[in-house]
Amino acid sequence: MTTSTATQRWALGLSAAASFMVILDMLVVATALSTIQRDLGASLEDLEWTVNAYTLSFACLILTGAALGDRLGRRAVFAAGLALFSLASVGCALAPSVGTLIAARTVQGAGAALVMPLALALLNAAFPPERRGWALGVYGGVTGLAATVGPVIGGAVTEGLAWQWIFWINVPIGLLAIPLLLARTPESRGARAPLDLAGLPLSGVAALGLVWALIRGNAAGWTAAQTLVPLAAGVLAGLAFLWRERVAAAPMLPLRLFRSRSFTGGNLVIFFVNAALTGAIFFTAQCFQILYHHGAFVAGLWLLPLGVAPLLAGPRAGALADRFGERSLIVAGTLCLVAGMAWTGLAADAGGSYLALVVPLTLSGLGIALSVPAATRAVVSRVAPPEMAKAGGTFSTLRQLGGAFGVAILGAVFTGAGGSFDAGFRAALLVAAALSVCAAVATGLLRGRPRIAPATAPDARREPAPDPAR
Repeated sequence: MTTSTATQRWALGLSAAASFMVILDMLVVATALSTIQRDLGASLEDLEWTVNAYTLSFACLILTGAALGDRLGRRAVFAAGLALFSLASVGCALAPSVGTLIAARTVQGAGAALVMPLALALLNAAFPPERRGWALGVYGGVTGLAATVGPVIGGAVTEGLAWQWIFWINVPIGLLAIPLLLARTPESRGARAPLDLAGLPLSGVAALGLVWALIRGNAAGWTAAQTLVPLAAGVLAGLAFLWRERVAAAPMLPLRLFRSRSFTGGNLVIFFVNAALTGAIFFTAQCFQILYHHGAFVAGLWLLPLGVAPLLAGPRAGALADRFGERSLIVAGTLCLVAGMAWTGLAADAGGSYLALVVPLTLSGLGIALSVPAATRAVVSRVAPPEMAKAGGTFSTLRQLGGAFGVAILGAVFTGAGGSFDAGFRAALLVAAALSVCAAVATGLLRGRPRIAPATAPDARREPAPDPAR
């Protein structure tokens, strides 16, 4: 196997570390909510917004972050995103009131939106096509682990120190990563073109309306005005954005990318996989506390089998995608998710043993390890270098929309089944399995093993020409 260069190793390490921090902060706060409520006198709605404010600004600004990186320099905007994220983390830790905390979480989400698409763009620019699967496997394993250990770290830090420390730990990571990023990775840009000033607000409004409706639908009611109005606004803005991108001279999101079956299929796969995963983690963490009567820290520990497989198998799975193509890996991974999610829902029992859940949780983790790096590779591996940030922004946006969609759909099913963690949890996890089936169906758009030039060729680092059929 080809040895990675020092620049490649730094790009991989810094991209994975920054993305780990961003994904971690989506979930780390969940197990600290009761303590935050007590210390800051927050209401239940306030607690919801400490989570939702981050998700909303993150999802709304990802495409904007990608566009700014193409224009101003991906490394520079990536570093600015880390600085903004770290500064907002200080604001969260020092927040004297819940209103200040929500405001700081909003700024944190904006910083995350600058980090995620550009981390993917820098990573893909650093590695040639024949090595991207391995690199994305490592990256996917680390980010998958972040989603799983978030509740563990949140519970441990809150119980052992104080809830403020779940935000303080971001600061040294960010401050260390910024100078290393500037010193160890090369700068890259997209095509020299003016910013799409009409597309920027349209993309933000579209994402804001859709995510707002998904977040508030279960609490406010799906037929309530505060759900239907933002949903309609999001759909209309989304249609206007697509029209704008079709006629713009320098679009934020070139719609011709969707002519590629791999690009379209990979984005559909990550939407449904993240919907199943985020919804399942949200309800499983609560199930371990309510149905099995454990504290936040133990509940987080019980989720660890979900993260072990992505960490251990991710790099190998990515290398297999390099060798055999993405489709076979995604099919295997999504089928593991179907079986693992359904098995978990059926095996959960108030009087049962945790041992009955270890195998299905591990099986779901294996599904994540196989499908996420391969889906990432399907989206970015055939995109020309100037459009990597745009491809990464699209992928990250659909990933966040999928997560909000999964929590909303599983929440509606849970409530419809009675809202108890007996029948309700089982129904929710079966829906997560059904969402995984949708991801498996989306693999029908993918081709088999790609043909990539060998690494020994003189032009091995040259990107293959885009092929709409791939």
